[in-house]
Amino acid sequence: MRVVSLHPDVLVATSAIWQTNCTIVRGTVSAAPDPAGNPVVVQIAGEGAGSGETFAIDSPVLPAELEALPTLLRQSDFPSPNGLLATHGDWDHLLGRLAFPDVALGCAESTSARLAAAPGAAQRELRAFDKGFYIERPHPLMLGQVQGLPVPGRCGIGEHELELHPADGHTEDGMAIWVPWARVLVCGDYLSTVEPPEVGQGSSAGAYRDTLERLRPLVAAAEHVVPGHGPILDSERALAVLEENLVSLAL
Repeated sequence: MRVVSLHPDVLVATSAIWQTNCTIVRGTVSAAPDPAGNPVVVQIAGEGAGSGETFAIDSPVLPAELEALPTLLRQSDFPSPNGLLATHGDWDHLLGRLAFPDVALGCAESTSARLAAAPGAAQRELRAFDKGFYIERPHPLMLGQVQGLPVPGRCGIGEHELELHPADGHTEDGMAIWVPWARVLVCGDYLSTVEPPEVGQGSSAGAYRDTLERLRPLVAAAEHVVPGHGPILDSERALAVLEENLVSLAL
C-alpha cells in the first residue's frame, strides 16, 4: 500500500489491488479561546493520536492494508475515525469496517437504498474475490449501521464541512465528496486513468455524462482529484480525462 499526503488534513492510501484509493480527511475542533485570546485545539482521547475529527472515505482491499490503517493514522497524528464514508456501493469501497468495526458507515441515500435492496451482495462478492485470489481474512465483512446521507448536502467534520454531490452513472447510486479547505475532490469511480468509463446495471450513459458535467466546476477548482482507482490527478489532467470520457461515452 502506498500512502501520500495531499494536505495537512488529507491522506490517500492506495491499495496494491486495482489501485483502489482510500482518502482520510481530518477536520480540526477548537474550543473557546484561552484567557490570552488564543484559540485552543481540543485533544480527542482514544486510540488515535492528534486532534479533531476524521473520516475515512472508501477503503483499500487487502487484509494487511486494512490492518495497517489504524497504525497509519496514529503515525500521521490523525485521530481514529469518527465515521466511514463510501462513494458508492461496490464492495471494494465498503471495507472500512474491517479496519474500524465499531465505526458507522455513511453513504448517499441512493447507496443506502441499493445496499438494503440487495442484502449480503457485497459480502458475497468479497468472498468470491477472496476465493479467486486465495485470500483469507480474520473476520467477515459486517456493514453494521449504514447511515444514508442526503445528497446533495453537507457533512460536518470538526469545524469544517464536506460537500456531498450526486455521482450516479457508473452505478445507479453514489456521491462525490469535495473537501473545500484542502481543494481535494474524491470522485468515486470517475476520472480514472486506469479504467475506462463503465456504466453499471441500473444506470445509463446519460447519467454518467450528467455526473461528469456536475463534477466539472469542482475539478476546475481542485488542487487534487482522487479517483476511485488509479493515480491522483491535478486539475488540468482531470479536466482532460473528463473530456476524454465524454467523447468515449458519445461513441
